Amino acid sequence: MAELEDIAKALKELGHPTRLAVFKRLVKSGHQGLAVGVVQKELGIPGSTLSHHLSSLASAGLITQRREGRTLYCVAEYRRLTDVVCFLQHECCTDETVSPA
Repeated sequence: MAELEDIAKALKELGHPTRLAVFKRLVKSGHQGLAVGVVQKELGIPGSTLSHHLSSLASAGLITQRREGRTLYCVAEYRRLTDVVCFLQHECCTDETVSPA
């Protein structure tokens, strides 16, 4: 049941348009991630609002953050993204019956 709850939390966080846009941008940036200021500028999100959305994504395990000097970087957690996608695809079409030829 924990897996179901974890996946539901991730999907809930990605269900918000701003968080989805932020996550999509971080996925695009690759394993090095992107500085919060760059995300803010590119997506036009106020700092306090962006901070709230990043916190939500981090709490769902969808991103991690690291500090380099005074710059905070956010990195998409690709393994978590794969977990969510695989969960949705795991039983794809298993209820379909094969029609006799």
